[in-house]
Amino acid sequence: MTKSNSIFVFFIFLSFLNLSLTWATSNLVYETFLQCLTNHTTNKTDNISNIVYTQTNPSYTSVLRAYIRNARFNVSSAPKPLIIITPLQESHVQATIICSKQVGYQLKIRSGGHDYEGISYISDTQFFILDMFNFRSISVDIDQESAWVGAGATLGEVYYRIWEKSKVHGFPAGACPTVGVGGHFSGAGYGNMLRKYGLSVDNVVDAKIVDVQGRILDRKAMGEDLFWAIRGGGGASFGVILSYMIKLVTVPQTVTVFRIEKLIEAGGTDMAYKFQTVAPTTDNNLFMRMLLQPVTRNKTKTVRVTVRSLYLGDSNSLVSLLAKEYPELGLKKENCLEMSWIDSVLWWGNFDNGTNPDVLLDRDLDSSSFGKRKSDYVQKPIPISSLNLLWAKMIELGKPGLVFNAYGGRMNEIASTETPFPHRAGNLFKIQYSVNWDEPGTESDKNFVSQIRSLYSFMTPFVSNNPRSAYLNYRDLDIGVNQNGKDSFNQGKVYGEMYFKGNFDRLVKVKTMVDPINFFRTEQSIPTLPSKI
Repeated sequence: MTKSNSIFVFFIFLSFLNLSLTWATSNLVYETFLQCLTNHTTNKTDNISNIVYTQTNPSYTSVLRAYIRNARFNVSSAPKPLIIITPLQESHVQATIICSKQVGYQLKIRSGGHDYEGISYISDTQFFILDMFNFRSISVDIDQESAWVGAGATLGEVYYRIWEKSKVHGFPAGACPTVGVGGHFSGAGYGNMLRKYGLSVDNVVDAKIVDVQGRILDRKAMGEDLFWAIRGGGGASFGVILSYMIKLVTVPQTVTVFRIEKLIEAGGTDMAYKFQTVAPTTDNNLFMRMLLQPVTRNKTKTVRVTVRSLYLGDSNSLVSLLAKEYPELGLKKENCLEMSWIDSVLWWGNFDNGTNPDVLLDRDLDSSSFGKRKSDYVQKPIPISSLNLLWAKMIELGKPGLVFNAYGGRMNEIASTETPFPHRAGNLFKIQYSVNWDEPGTESDKNFVSQIRSLYSFMTPFVSNNPRSAYLNYRDLDIGVNQNGKDSFNQGKVYGEMYFKGNFDRLVKVKTMVDPINFFRTEQSIPTLPSKI
């Protein structure tokens, strides 16, 4: 055998040895973890191995992919968990926390998988996933106008279960029915009734959480500081949310929706400009969202302005209201659709008119496109001259769009310190930067992410500053990443003050109190106070 062949065989042997050691280590971790889970689970009749998936389990890939909602992280190169745990009962969650600490692995917590940066199911360090999708119980009490909702339930399931019990009750949360309750509520959660009823977390009255010691705590047991923190500060920084108790809100038997579209050459610019002053100040029963999207019409590149609405009332009063306040919209009775609240949920979810509400129970598993999101807050109307520059920039880039979500109303009445979510009075609207694409590969990823970053940079003069604010549930790792090392506090402060402004310091104090070892950590979690040593 030649010397070169000997070296080649040696490296093959080393590779095989490394794989064997890796497999042996993984198997040892699994066996140790499984034994620990069994010891700490209250119902010993369960076969605990049925809720634990290793990478060699035939169902591992389907379980992992089921709730990956961004195809950017559904690629072979994306980091994969060593183990996925899918708890069926509360003691499974308690045991998972205790046993993950024992074997020394990071624990990522996933409810619906809609976090835009995928941090509930990827990590740069070895990790497990605790997937809460089985915690989907929803118990509605119409007499008390409340409901207990499992963290793994989807918004669509929540809306459906409320509708089953009452046609004049609803809940103010997001428009996408497959979003998981756990992440949505703990990150503040908003929807098309926020001007009337505030955020989802403004209507949360109790919760159950498993803390770092494996204890199950309700509001009374956890105390008001922790209860405050998990209503907008991100639950996964503090423990594992099991369920939330929400107070339902009343909705009329008839609500009205509309969609008006105009190109910038055909009145769209005036419509966009006026939106900024009318949408945040109009009747609290009216929510309007404006979408700006580059399009091509008759081989000419332009921008389409779309205004979508939910009005908690009938079309006659809506048309009369906007004829006075927003003539640039040109709303007519024939543009309006009157319907029940549950049908408006379907309309906002982009289902066809007349769709059976049963579709809200469809979790639409293993479905995703490539995407990137960013966010901003705006306190002053953007002048027409600047809107014209924005149109030019959007046309130049070609793909990213903007979504303006109007604030005002109830949002102005709630103090910025009431919950960790600080973006209340003084904000006209929130901007979501949005880009989706279908082409896989690193080049497409770089291209479209670069485009949205360019648009974000362009908007700097028109948005909040010192700090430039961001919305936690539009997760964006561009604004800062925490290595969770010695400089954790300073790294966390960068993105923490953008998401939470002055509330960041209180969140850090709560975190240090309830999880001093920083077990519950992600790339953008709340850090603990720096050590005095």
